[in-house]
Amino acid sequence: MALTTVTDYLELTAAKFPAKVAFADATREMTFSELRTEARRVASVLLGLGLHHQPVAVFLDKSAVCIAAFLGALYSGNFYTPLDTAMPESRIQKILTTLQPAVVVTDEAHEDAAKAFAGEAKVLTYEAMMRPAADEAAVDAAAQQVIDTDICYVLFTSGSTGTPKGVIISQRSVLDYVCWFADTFCIDAQNVFGNQAPLYFDLSIQDVYLPIITGSMTQLLPQELFSFPAKLMKILLEKRVNAIMWSPSALCVVANMKGLRVKERPDLCLVAFCGEIMPVKQLNLWRDAYPQARFINLYGPTEACDACTYYVIDRKYSITETLPIGKPCKNTDILLLSDSDKKITPDEIGRIGELCIRGTSLACGYYADAKKTQAAFVQNPLNTAYHEIIYRTGDLVHYNERGELMYDGRKDFQIKHMGYRIELGEIETAAGSLAGVDANACVYDAERDRIHIFYVGKTDEETLKHGLAQLVPHYMMPGAIHHLAAMPLNLNGKIDRTALKEQVKEA
Repeated sequence: MALTTVTDYLELTAAKFPAKVAFADATREMTFSELRTEARRVASVLLGLGLHHQPVAVFLDKSAVCIAAFLGALYSGNFYTPLDTAMPESRIQKILTTLQPAVVVTDEAHEDAAKAFAGEAKVLTYEAMMRPAADEAAVDAAAQQVIDTDICYVLFTSGSTGTPKGVIISQRSVLDYVCWFADTFCIDAQNVFGNQAPLYFDLSIQDVYLPIITGSMTQLLPQELFSFPAKLMKILLEKRVNAIMWSPSALCVVANMKGLRVKERPDLCLVAFCGEIMPVKQLNLWRDAYPQARFINLYGPTEACDACTYYVIDRKYSITETLPIGKPCKNTDILLLSDSDKKITPDEIGRIGELCIRGTSLACGYYADAKKTQAAFVQNPLNTAYHEIIYRTGDLVHYNERGELMYDGRKDFQIKHMGYRIELGEIETAAGSLAGVDANACVYDAERDRIHIFYVGKTDEETLKHGLAQLVPHYMMPGAIHHLAAMPLNLNGKIDRTALKEQVKEA
């Protein structure tokens, strides 16, 4: 039988590994059999409400039951949107205004909070959904009606206007991407993943779906652990975690806070990262600690499920270099387009263009936002013969002499300063290579035509200024240097540039 949906894979994996743990959190281990049973109970309740192709908001802590709720939405022929319990209520309200969910699935601990923002949506607790047995025939019938182009989930990303954008991902896109990951990196039932990313962040997609596809396991790690790297590494060791897919910020925290120096470390065979530029200085500390592990630099937007290119790190890099983002994932095509929408080829070494994506992994657009969808998901300008959609990322890239893609930053990170076109990421890479700089970010104050750099680390501001002057031309030197005790991070664990811009405004 051809497997075309997520629940097709869950049925097969639950039959093959019924007693094997699929997901574990701080309080519970859930086997594949239990995952299937509980997801189908959730589905049965949703079907009893007559819901079909409707958004189901899931307001739960990062946990095994949260994932069971996701899958229950899929079994019932609906789709889900994660609402993390740590999200500010203002953000939740913005999401719900766009999403207009039919129901909110939560638990008894968060029921009152859910009712406060749910509006007309019906609030259901997971505990109550577990009481009745599933109507197995009804769930089977509903699941058989699901096709691979049906929506799997809608993840909300930050919008430039302050309104979150709901990225629509189909079941086909999820399976295309996750199956590629599993095949490329030989993931099987022996792998145990240590999840760092919140479940509303696209970096968690592998952690959620690889167990369902391969029979592997995911250990869901509390966010607070990442403030205590030694304790974190001990937990990874105890839980036998052997693969991680974390944000570069999380990897840097562990490296900077000497988490790699503990006597006993987990036996990691795979270290993947995505979502930000990984500083080579901290990467080298990880590679020294794990010389046998494969290190993977993944690149891609939420609009491409999670990643559209990858680079298996196969050589030594100096701390002043930038990692390639590599080559396209299988079944994905990358187009580099010039300002005049002409194709840039690999033999045009160093020529910068906008990275555009073509392939199955692409999102279906933005939920209830035709205008933004039409602006970003456009007709392929290289094809005038038939309808073909590409996604314009707004990211600038070029080919190096090896034919690898190199990331040059965002179009909106480019500035015009002192008559020069400057990419702020170049300054950040230079600053990050300096001793005593653990993390940094640059912000441009257009009103005052001034570059600000924020950093954390042991070095002082004068030493940073002197070191940076040896690495970048005078016109790229920041006009203001800010030494912080800690870098602000957003809910996804990335550097919160919006917060830094606010500090600049207040200065």
